[in-house]
Amino acid sequence: QVHVVESGGGLVQAGGSLRLSCAASGRSFSTYAMGWFRQAPGKEREFVATINWSGRRTYQADSVKGRFTISRDNAKNTAYLQMNSLKPEDTAVYYCAAKVDDGIYYSGYDYWGQGTQVTVSS
Repeated sequence: QVHVVESGGGLVQAGGSLRLSCAASGRSFSTYAMGWFRQAPGKEREFVATINWSGRRTYQADSVKGRFTISRDNAKNTAYLQMNSLKPEDTAVYYCAAKVDDGIYYSGYDYWGQGTQVTVSS
């Protein structure tokens, strides 16, 4: 069983930055891919970014490319989502997920966190 916990959400003005953290435990962190997703009120959950086990391969959704960066520190069992130039439409609950496999994935994750709220004011 992998336990995933997000942190770092909050309220920020448009144009500001936040860094989300995702701590994962229960198995060797370096054996699985990590992903970030978000769900805005009244909308379905959507893919944001993914990173493979080594951190050498990443992919971001078009809506966040150039603004958000996913990374990981395997020594700390933690993945990150650096969010810059935030917009009001980025407001959502952000979820971290782990998949027990290598590669970059847009879906099919095995373990999910409880989410952290990000609110961007205009």
